[in-house]
Amino acid sequence: MYTAFLDANVLFSAAYKPKNRLLKLWSLENVTLITSFYALDEANRNLVKADQKTMLESLMRDVRIVMAVLPNLRLPPSITLPEKDIPIISAAILAKADVLVTGDIEHFEPYFGKKIKGVLILRPSPFIDFVEKSRKDSA
Repeated sequence: MYTAFLDANVLFSAAYKPKNRLLKLWSLENVTLITSFYALDEANRNLVKADQKTMLESLMRDVRIVMAVLPNLRLPPSITLPEKDIPIISAAILAKADVLVTGDIEHFEPYFGKKIKGVLILRPSPFIDFVEKSRKDSA
């Protein structure tokens, strides 16, 4: 069982365009999807069409929302993230997520495949592939 924290860009992208691979996240077995109010608000603000907002609302029925933010989170000195990403990684850490699923290449790319305070940072496709491979290997 995996707990995957969805970054705002994943929520936005899943709601933005119908029939995209990101929607596979919602059908993965043994995966609990979580996000924060902060990430949800960011995704919602950036969607402009009513049907996209409706899609996001529909997707959120299967996502647990956490309020958690660690105000004094101390990241290792080797981790440098902009202020806007601190609430994302903070919520993922406090919620004890196994994985932070993000498409934010600009800020998280150096950390893809690595853990920050116990949370593995992955892009959506590698996470989907990993879960599907794990399921096949255990069958």
